Amino acid sequence: MKVTVCQIDPRPGHLDGELKALAEHVKAEGTDFLLLPEMSLSAWLAADQNPDAARWAQAVTDHEARIAEFDQLGAKAVMGTRPVVNARGSRRNQAYLWDAESKSTSGLHEKYYLPDEEGYWEHTWYDRGDKSFDIGRALDMRIGVQICTEMWFLEWARHYAASRADLLCIPRATPHGSQHKWLAGGQASAVCSGAYGLSSNLWCPEGDKANCGGLSWIVSPEGDILAQTDPDNPFATVEIDLDFARHSKTTYPRYVPE
Repeated sequence: MKVTVCQIDPRPGHLDGELKALAEHVKAEGTDFLLLPEMSLSAWLAADQNPDAARWAQAVTDHEARIAEFDQLGAKAVMGTRPVVNARGSRRNQAYLWDAESKSTSGLHEKYYLPDEEGYWEHTWYDRGDKSFDIGRALDMRIGVQICTEMWFLEWARHYAASRADLLCIPRATPHGSQHKWLAGGQASAVCSGAYGLSSNLWCPEGDKANCGGLSWIVSPEGDILAQTDPDNPFATVEIDLDFARHSKTTYPRYVPE
């Protein structure tokens, strides 16, 4: 199973070129599963403290339009997050899974743990989802997801171990200067879950209002760094062994009961 992570510049005027380059990488590598960063198909809204319903609606439209073109990326399955508005008018940050065979997109999880600070006014912009962390399924894999800040709540990594997740995906929008702290947390969450840890982050140049610092990773169930990205190498692909992830649920520390 070949999995790909990426760091994407979501700024207008840059995003389309980024997605074109990503598609070239995916097709060259023969990617099966692709993880995109958090709300990566339009500009990062939460950089602004004042929420704007019209901008949210435009971001919803932008994500829908680009997801409708995912067959051009070349992967068999894609995960990311997107802005949505539910039937009650509540704005949410929803993790989704897209399947190439059916060309369908399904919502999997809505971000529950929401930061609210400079550059990341998320609880100001949208509402938390339900406190549920379900398993998604794609390409015969069991897939868990924690959206960005949720990674630090490691009890859910343990939950995904009990749920027999093969992948634990962490789409992010995290700042410059914090990348190695986040990587260390990603290694811990992979070990706790006994799953391959995948994370893709947004990237904008330092000094941009959207403080997004890149560094995406693929980590083994034992916490080994298999691949990571940087500004010169924004995409990374690794062939993973799903049998190893499944066996890892029987080894330390995953077998230790609650």
